Amino acid sequence: MTTPPNTHTDSARTLSAALREAVQELAAAGVPDPDVDAELLAAHVLGLGRGGVQAAAIRGDRLAAEHDDALRALVRRRVTREPLQHLTGTAPFRHLELRVGPGVFVPRPETEMVAQLAVDALVAAASPSPIAVDLGTGSGAIALALATEVPHARVFAAENSADALPWTTENFARVGADNAQLVAADLEHAFPELDGTVSVVVSNPPYVPDAAIPRDPEVRLFDPPAALYGGPDGLDVIRVLSRVGLRLAHPGGMIVLEHGEWQGEEIRGILSADGWRAASTHPDLTMRDRATTAVRP
Repeated sequence: MTTPPNTHTDSARTLSAALREAVQELAAAGVPDPDVDAELLAAHVLGLGRGGVQAAAIRGDRLAAEHDDALRALVRRRVTREPLQHLTGTAPFRHLELRVGPGVFVPRPETEMVAQLAVDALVAAASPSPIAVDLGTGSGAIALALATEVPHARVFAAENSADALPWTTENFARVGADNAQLVAADLEHAFPELDGTVSVVVSNPPYVPDAAIPRDPEVRLFDPPAALYGGPDGLDVIRVLSRVGLRLAHPGGMIVLEHGEWQGEEIRGILSADGWRAASTHPDLTMRDRATTAVRP
């Protein structure tokens, strides 16, 4: 929808009034950033950027009836804590705009730091055409960031969720990175043909302990459980990834794993016991430990 929110009748609601009402409703529902969400929902309805919405509100533009109805409907859904990204159908990740919705894990800002660690390791690889593998790629966020930001690399991604794969496939097609390949495969057995050749093995696996209850309703109620829960201590998939990484990586290759902020010490222990060297945990921009790396001997 691209029709600008200009005046249609004197009785039409102004965009600024609609935004104020939306912010009040979202704030009352406990939405963390109600101003941002209200503007982004309006931007989605109007086919504008967020800056365009802000400018239209300042001008005193009025909403066409169909836009007003659409915005009200989206706000009602957001009040139930349905993720903003499900309502707009997109999620930003680094320089990418990814398609997301029910059935696929919505990429988070903290994962951008995980991608940066993998990008840095891939850029530093000695090979003229280094290989990266993203296991359990979900929306394809990390794999597509690697493929587009390190164009001389070859990037392979595996996902086995029937619910997530349509979103992954669409994102790979939309981005159109010739150096990225997606396969439907279980991460434990993926890419045997690449054994011993991979410079960077990266994953944002499920790592929430089974008995834990995610704080945010958007996560608890809408993210796919298979992308969240990782066994009694949350580390079952991490243990698998450590072994798979040793199979895939060449000597000097790196593994990069996202995890919960309290799991770094345990994960360093798992990696070191399996034979990885130089296990190190890294903070995100909020200074919470969110990723651990190690090097294949």
